[in-house]
Amino acid sequence: MPDMANPLTPDVMADPVALTRALVDIESVSLHEKEIADCVEEVLRSSPHLSVRRYGNTVMARTDLGRAQRVVLAGHLDTVPLNRNFPATIQGDLIYGCGTSDMKSGVAFALHLAVTVPDPRFDVTYFFYEAEEVDSQYNGLNLVANAHPDWLSADFAVLLEPTYGVVEAGCQGTMRAIVRTNGRRAHSARSWRGINAIHAAGEVLRRLQAYEPRTVSIDGCTYREGLNAVRILGGVAGNVIPDLCEVEINYRSAPDRSEADALAHVREVFNGFEIEVLDSAPGALPGLSAAPRGSLWRRSARRPWPSWAGPTWRASPHSGFRR
Repeated sequence: MPDMANPLTPDVMADPVALTRALVDIESVSLHEKEIADCVEEVLRSSPHLSVRRYGNTVMARTDLGRAQRVVLAGHLDTVPLNRNFPATIQGDLIYGCGTSDMKSGVAFALHLAVTVPDPRFDVTYFFYEAEEVDSQYNGLNLVANAHPDWLSADFAVLLEPTYGVVEAGCQGTMRAIVRTNGRRAHSARSWRGINAIHAAGEVLRRLQAYEPRTVSIDGCTYREGLNAVRILGGVAGNVIPDLCEVEINYRSAPDRSEADALAHVREVFNGFEIEVLDSAPGALPGLSAAPRGSLWRRSARRPWPSWAGPTWRASPHSGFRR
């Protein structure tokens, strides 16, 4: 339980706007979520209709009413680093501060529902998880998927990020990989003795420039793929022909492609080059026909990659809220 007085008082919990501001005013930069997780856990445990579990700084609460279907409402507790935007401020009818949109407003919505709706139409599992904004090895849902996969059982999942009010169905998969070119190091005064790996990377960039991404329609949702260079690393010194160049690429794939399919496609595009996969997460089908009736009110494909989609609800359709 939190050492400080919990700012998530009953009055605050009853007002999603006040709750959003209170959550924003609890600093929770990635890997420093203990304080906010303590506060969230305390208010959830005060609700007798919920079963509450915690793993690290990820808090799960669920109803067990024997409903025919179960829906997950998920939100991450962490934020990006502060940037002169803490604590929250209010200007007119807008709240400004670190995490307001990404995604403490969504967390406030789920937390408010968890405490104030004891008899939902569907059984509901609420996830408030850590470390979404950093490397996937720290991601709270990935950690839960490995340690307690049964916690993730559901028919449908919704990521409440942020609160624009439009459901966006499914998500793209993502893969980051290094495409390497090799050469032979030499002094630039004797450049003919070397092979310039940076020059060789020109072919990688040429293929990217010529690449024509797919546009895929699934359940009436349009997914536009993308394959792009996001970083280039190369060079030894100002007078040395480089023997290595690395082009980091990011492939966003439509959810009709598995991780294996995505990797096979990347290898096909960069045939002849050394490829190292840095990280990968599958997409998720929109599953609008499988969704609990009435859960979706607008068909709109979600393009950003929610990192929680990795090894967690890969078998379940899910949605997010539009930015």
